[in-house]
Amino acid sequence: MTVGEKAEQAGTGTPPEVLDGPFSTRQLLRIDEALRLADQGSGLVFSVYVGGLDEPVREHAERLHRQLAEPDRSVLIAVSPNQRQLEVVTGRYARKRIPDTYTKLAALSMVASFGGGDLAGGIIQGLDQLASHAGRA
Repeated sequence: MTVGEKAEQAGTGTPPEVLDGPFSTRQLLRIDEALRLADQGSGLVFSVYVGGLDEPVREHAERLHRQLAEPDRSVLIAVSPNQRQLEVVTGRYARKRIPDTYTKLAALSMVASFGGGDLAGGIIQGLDQLASHAGRA
């Protein structure tokens, strides 16, 4: 099920007026599309988590990453807006395709967007940069 399908009210075909979380329906659809393009374009599996992260933040993000279906081929972007924290976790195979240097550059770009108040745009930009650095499988 995609984010867009989840956003529609059961049986009505219309999005709900109020969503839980920091994103509008349009932003959720844009993030969903960015995830799909990143997955298809790179052959890796990209995921986004937005919410609170337990301390230590890196360890919590790594636990979330290990719970993914294919952690070795996965990239997790974990963002906690209230804590002002961002972690990007790459699996063993994904790290070979996206070295830490490129991950840090994408993170800097995301942080700049977040600082300007554009959470969705920062995530979309980060997904695009990470997938571009990974290239085709």
